[in-house]
Amino acid sequence: MKKQTYRNVFAELGHTDEQIKKRLKEIVNEFFYSEDRVYFTAGEDMGYLEDTGNNDARTEGMSYGMMMTVQLDMKEEFDRIWKWSKTYMYMSEGFNEGYFAWSCKTNGEKNAWGPAPDGEEFYAMALFFASHRWGDGEGIFNYSEEARKILHACITKGSNGREGAPMWNRDNKLILFVPGSEFTDPSYHLPHFYDLFALWAYEEDRGFFAEAAKASREYLVKACHPVSGMNSEYADFDGKPMSRPLNWTNDRHDWFYSDAYRTAANIGLDAEWWGRDVGQFAAVKKLQYTLGVVNKDDPYRTYEVDGTPLEKPALHPIGILATTAQASLAVEGPLAMNSPDPAKALAALWVERFWNEPMRKGGRRYYDNCLYLFAFLALSGNYNIYW
Repeated sequence: MKKQTYRNVFAELGHTDEQIKKRLKEIVNEFFYSEDRVYFTAGEDMGYLEDTGNNDARTEGMSYGMMMTVQLDMKEEFDRIWKWSKTYMYMSEGFNEGYFAWSCKTNGEKNAWGPAPDGEEFYAMALFFASHRWGDGEGIFNYSEEARKILHACITKGSNGREGAPMWNRDNKLILFVPGSEFTDPSYHLPHFYDLFALWAYEEDRGFFAEAAKASREYLVKACHPVSGMNSEYADFDGKPMSRPLNWTNDRHDWFYSDAYRTAANIGLDAEWWGRDVGQFAAVKKLQYTLGVVNKDDPYRTYEVDGTPLEKPALHPIGILATTAQASLAVEGPLAMNSPDPAKALAALWVERFWNEPMRKGGRRYYDNCLYLFAFLALSGNYNIYW
């Protein structure tokens, strides 16, 4: 297993190794085992993450849980989550064969028969890391083969006689909001994953993912507003906010709201893993300035993409804080609160603010605390590529 050293931003700001390890242990315990947990065991050998705001299990959270547990060397929990996913969420026939139903009741009954692509890409990446960290097993625990099959379905369905629709637009190489849709979700763009898929997918699929990594980095430059650094929840292929009505919801998705927060965090992790900047890193400094200077008195609100604050408060304020802090990985270090470079000082402020913020309690804790745990892993140098 190839190893490398990752940046520890908390250490840059003076926190000791002992303090960081203690805090991470506390966070993991709260997330997985406390009264405020979002992870639950099911039977002798399965488990799930519950979206506590909607009382269901989603491929978003399940695949997040697998990424968290492989990063934390928690193989039992990883295998439990994966078996639950394959048992209840996987669709083995029909139009969406090869994909996972995006939402199930916590008893395993499907709420939907369609997928959400962010789940598949996190499943695949977590499975590859599990293969490299723990080795492949038998059946569904042949992690690397399971990952390759997921990715192959994502880009080949709807072609060569295979029923269904792909999760990536095969022409422009951009990931879609749902298979066959004509728009995307900027927070689904994970070029730092695609670079690895280009190494580890089936050989015939590798070229596609290499192109997808390049396309997604270029897309993020377009999707992030040139002044505010913000992006919309859903966006067209030219990066502009997607405001067309959808047949399944009357909600807006052309503003900086819940899904959209993840984009900055993704840019930060891409900066840490690969450092391949085509202009997208600049969005981080703009976003931190928009939230931390222009709107410093009340940053946790809903915004138009141009940075105009709205009356509606953020549904996930801890999510905003965690992702904006994680984005600091795209600001060249070391960071310091008293840095003469205003961008570095502001990034340091976001990280320190995150360090001092406890995890969320209550019914909406699931999404915020998922983003919280990912941010802590990334900022402490513990969100690794397992080669």
